[in-house]
Amino acid sequence: MRYSREHKQETHDRIVKKASVRLREKGAHGIGVADLMKEAGLTHGGFYAHFDSREALVIEAFAYAMDRSMEHWRKQSDQVAPEKQLTQIVETYLSALHRDNPGHGCSIPALGAEIARESPKTRKAFAGKLDEMVEMMTDFIPNLPRKAARKQAIATLATMAGTMLLARIAGSSELSDEVLKAGKDSALDGAKREPKMAAAKKAKQN
Repeated sequence: MRYSREHKQETHDRIVKKASVRLREKGAHGIGVADLMKEAGLTHGGFYAHFDSREALVIEAFAYAMDRSMEHWRKQSDQVAPEKQLTQIVETYLSALHRDNPGHGCSIPALGAEIARESPKTRKAFAGKLDEMVEMMTDFIPNLPRKAARKQAIATLATMAGTMLLARIAGSSELSDEVLKAGKDSALDGAKREPKMAAAKKAKQN
């Protein structure tokens, strides 16, 4: 039986969506193709009708996960004034809800260390999406020159991702909650301090 192009694309998208959740929950090597296809309601043999390799699936599922994170950031930022967007993102990201649901959260703390050991092709795909995320976060810092805002965005994102990784290592515990709070305070303090420094420099120039 031949399926339409639309049906094949819908099936492809369903596999990618399922894989993106499993990828964040179990890691790049925790995805069993047979189990994944079964979960998507398909046979194991149908996998290669959609992907050239397992690596191709990992790359596409990772890109999908990163895109969903950025889409979530857009929705969060739209709810507040421009000067409060970064705070909104930090507070939502460094939450117990995000910590306890890695399958639907950011890919960086879930996969970052693992992806760093993958093939150059996989790392390149990760780096491309990471740069998109940095650019988006830079947009949330409107009161700084673009170069300074990007620097602050990188520092903030690094703090957020590192904090989430440590919080998950500690599990749902008092220590984990402490890690989340400390990371949140640090990220927000850095975001507030940078504009003050820029303002002081500007005043000095005047």
